[in-house]
Parts: sequence; structure tokens; C-alpha cells
Amino acid sequence: MQISNLAKYAAGVTVAAALLAGCSSGGSSALSPSSTGMQNAVTPGHLQTLKVGGLFLASAMLPQVKPIQIAPAKHHKKKSDDEYVSNFYGSELLVFDYPKGDASTGTVTGVTDAQGECTQTGKKNFWVVASGADEIEEFAFGGTTPISTLSESTGEPAGCAIDAKTNDMAVTILGTADVVIFTGSKGTGTTVSDGLSSSYFDTYDKAGDLFVDGITSGGSAGVVEEAAGSSSFKAVTTSNSIVFPGEMQWDGKFVTLNDQSGHAIYQYACASDACTLDGTVALNGTSDCVQTWISGKLVYCPDFPNEDTVVFKYPAGGSSIATLTGSYDGPIGSVAIAK
Repeated sequence: MQISNLAKYAAGVTVAAALLAGCSSGGSSALSPSSTGMQNAVTPGHLQTLKVGGLFLASAMLPQVKPIQIAPAKHHKKKSDDEYVSNFYGSELLVFDYPKGDASTGTVTGVTDAQGECTQTGKKNFWVVASGADEIEEFAFGGTTPISTLSESTGEPAGCAIDAKTNDMAVTILGTADVVIFTGSKGTGTTVSDGLSSSYFDTYDKAGDLFVDGITSGGSAGVVEEAAGSSSFKAVTTSNSIVFPGEMQWDGKFVTLNDQSGHAIYQYACASDACTLDGTVALNGTSDCVQTWISGKLVYCPDFPNEDTVVFKYPAGGSSIATLTGSYDGPIGSVAIAK
């Protein structure tokens, strides 16, 4: 796959912002020592990226300020979630129990090139995209081995979303204009073209409408929608500019989109092929949170270049309230499961 004005760097280059993407089925789990030198800089209006292993990385060479690690805030209720953060290069998930504690409590191993994660509110199970195996694996709360596995052959999967009404799962495919939909989160998926050049993240709203973001054929960020009951996608306009598309998620009121390079989550009211910006949740101090996860009054941000996961109040945003510590190796996806 090529994104407009792709810039490639040798392994070991310092990057300040990460983009979830890949180039072919079965992503690499290591930096590529054979990567070529940097090409010409991007022209205005296009996206500059780096290719390192199975990921494409946005190359904003600016110093970043790491969030300050603090103790869990006292305002949280005693009941907490378990959080799972995918380590792409480690092919594993780090397990957390915030706000009870901010250090990793364990790992789930064997998830090849782990990327996007998804679940339904109130459910005790969750799904992880194992992009290197072209699989989406389901885990029970607290489990360490998959309880079910879905396979696809369209390309390299990246993100997933589940329709709360039908239990259908939509899986985005990197480097293609495709989404694979598994009816009832089972069986063999159906591939649907979404009109993008490369599809990154997706979400269903309460009506069952499916939204997908990614890169358009012109090299800019784009959003498309497949309305509930439809079998085709249409382009959606947004009232603001998106620098680089990241996680999409229904927060119970808005369709949200995490702008990886804008360091913010946009809250959209969507209707009639248009999404109007209603609010912006600033993620101050982050370098590149790729697949964020909103859980109640918190949002979790795996920050790929900073090798950590920071926690913010939602929808207040602003400065982080905690940093989750662990043995990170390419943190890129996240999900929170209520106990």
C-alpha cells in the first residue's frame, strides 16, 4: 500500500507520532533494517508517513512532553474496569486494573501483531485484531486464551466494531477500500468496499449505522458511512478538518473520532451524510494516541511513540490524570471491560 508522498526511514529512527496502518496481509513484528532512506517531504495538504515494520508512522519530528505519572484520582468509584492494551511488536496484551492501580497486572500472550480492540458496553468479553495472523480473537474477561476466532483473507485487519443491535462485527482492512462484516460476530465474513483508499477504524452508532475512517484516494483523511439496512457506503463530510484519522467510537451520544496528529477526540452529531462538530476533547501532552477507548467518564490513550498509556477524564480532557506503567513494546490499541 502507498499513501501519498510516503517517506521511509531506516530502523531506529525517532518518530513523534504513530499511525495505525499496514502494507500487506501479515504485519511484521520488528523494525525493518532494510528500509530505504527518506523521500521528498510532503506537499501541503498531504500526509507524511514512515513505514516501519507492519505499521505506517506519521513523521512529525517535534519534541514531546511525557505526561506526569500520578496516583489514581480519589474521585473514582471503588468499582473499576480491567483494561487491555495491545502491544504490536510484543504480540501481546498488557492487563491493567485502573483506578485500583496503575501498574500492569499481567499479560495475554500469543496475539500476533496485536492492533485494534473492541467490545460492547456491559459485556464481559472483548475482541482483539491479530493482524499478523489475519484473525480477530475473542477473549473472556480475565481469560488468557481465545474462546473463539474469526478469520479473513481480504487483507491485513486493523480495527473492529460491534453493532449493539445485531451483534454484527465490522473489521477494517489496511491498504484496501474494504470492510469485512461478520454477521452475529460469527462464521465467514462478507467483504464490502467502503470507497476509501485504506480503512483504519470504525464504529456503529445506536441506530446501527456504520462509520469508517481512513485515507481517501486523494491522500487526505476521510469518513464514510453505511446506513443501517444498506449494503453500500457513502462519503460523509465533517465540519472540521481531520489531521490524521484514529479510533472511532460511539460514546452513547456522539460519534467520536480520535485525531492522532490533532491530539484530540472530536464529538460529532451525524445526520444526512454530514457530521457536525459538537465538542473537542483535548489530549494534552500526548505524542500519538492511536486507538483510544472511552469508558464512562474516562478515556484511555495508548501513546505509541511515548511507549505508555495515559488516562484522561472524559469529556473534560485537558491534562492526563494518570499514566499506566508496564513493559510496552508498541502500544497501539485498548479496551476497558467493566467488572
